[in-house]
Amino acid sequence: QAVVDFERLGEHAAAFEGHDVGFCCLGTTRAKAGADGFVRVDRDYVVQAAELARAGGCKHFVLQSSRGANEQSRFLYLRVKGEVENLVQAVGFDHCTILRPAVLLCKRQESRPMEWIAQQFLGAVARLFPTAYSVPVEMVARAMVACVLQPGEEKVKVLENGAIHELGQA
Repeated sequence: QAVVDFERLGEHAAAFEGHDVGFCCLGTTRAKAGADGFVRVDRDYVVQAAELARAGGCKHFVLQSSRGANEQSRFLYLRVKGEVENLVQAVGFDHCTILRPAVLLCKRQESRPMEWIAQQFLGAVARLFPTAYSVPVEMVARAMVACVLQPGEEKVKVLENGAIHELGQA
């Protein structure tokens, strides 16, 4: 494990060398980092890490994005996620897999009251409609690994929430 300073990511290029696959789940919230900080973390750091990974020999980059990602969105979160998807694709990996999960079901160390309420509600809904509105983080992780172990022919593959469930259960 290499600890890097994201404000000086370029100084840590060696940490990105010699890896065939890169997994990126980096992100923050607007509430935690402010609008500018959110953009810096969720777009700028991710793109810079992707560029360093590609320069270091990475052939398959797997990016966790978000359901509804769209660079034309009026909502900052979805717009930034859409922008980063396009920027990472432009880096030129042999394979790029983008996962767009819905609400992530997980236990967090930090307190996010509204997210906790949503998770409680969506956890109950998931019993009836397991792939509709949420996905456990463990399933996302399994899907990320599975897409690398079973790469398709396409250069870019986008997995929506239902496909994440399918691949994560395989």
